[in-house]
Amino acid sequence: MPRKSRIDAAGALHHIIIRGIEGREIFRDDHDRNAFIDRLGNILLDTQTGCLAWVLMSNHVHLLLQTGADPISTVMRRLLTGHAQHFNRRYKRHGPLFQNRYKSILCEQDTYLLQLVRYIHLNPLRAGLLENLEALKRYRYSGHSVLMGTGKREWQDDRAVLALFAEKTSQARQRYEAFVSEGVQLGRQPELTGGGLLRSSGGWSALKDHRRDDTRIKGDERILGSSEFVERVITKASDSYERKTLFASRGIDMECLLASTARHYEVQGEDLGSRGKGRKIARARAVFCYLAVRKLQLSCVEVGMRLNLTPSAVSKSVARGRAAVEEDGNEEALLSP
Repeated sequence: MPRKSRIDAAGALHHIIIRGIEGREIFRDDHDRNAFIDRLGNILLDTQTGCLAWVLMSNHVHLLLQTGADPISTVMRRLLTGHAQHFNRRYKRHGPLFQNRYKSILCEQDTYLLQLVRYIHLNPLRAGLLENLEALKRYRYSGHSVLMGTGKREWQDDRAVLALFAEKTSQARQRYEAFVSEGVQLGRQPELTGGGLLRSSGGWSALKDHRRDDTRIKGDERILGSSEFVERVITKASDSYERKTLFASRGIDMECLLASTARHYEVQGEDLGSRGKGRKIARARAVFCYLAVRKLQLSCVEVGMRLNLTPSAVSKSVARGRAAVEEDGNEEALLSP
């Protein structure tokens, strides 16, 4: 059965779970953990991706990320590829490090943000890695210490979380700590990490009520939220797919876009794939990358192969291209057959 595509949008909240292959360790010591955190921080800052919660365990990682300038898929590809290469090189091993694809759940922010922050940060206690909340406050490999003021990570958005508890930081931390303490007795809460239809329907009791009433409800394992939220997200994702199909039906593919962009900016098409640094060429290249990735739904890898650029370079061009398109007002003209 084909796997479903990722669902993403600017500002979207994602609960991401990364697991080692066959449950094996992806961190063997603090050197591995620190290298992962350094890489994560650099990528989040580079892509303007928000991080509201995170925790590193020996064989898995939880992240609560908010989409910024780049799609979450781009962020995760850079993070996981980099860590796998580092890990394999350090331990002279070969083959995959992670279990299948990482799990990414698009979450309804108003309903689930605080629950997810608490759930993610309590992982070390649930696993028996730490004894109590006081130890968790000092644990370096979790965002809880940042929220409590005992740690500092410039890439973690602690203000956004604390602002939901109180305006004054000290009072917000007290209320946040009490909120986390209340969650210790809640256990594993599988509804926050899996369940598909069950999760999207409000639990077993709600699901049974719907079945008794013969009510059709929406569910999707990629989404955590109410039925209404699930339906909105799926509809938006379908619209994106339909736009991609529409462009294809009109004969607008990568080569067509490359030609129209070069023509509009009065440069040669092959110049966009060269290392030329002229202002006009750089602007045309950025616009092409933005439209190819965000409108034609092509991957940064595909575009990079065409332009002889790395996926990371394409990703950076996408952010610049969006601003250029908005300034030039030429999106419609460039995407016309």
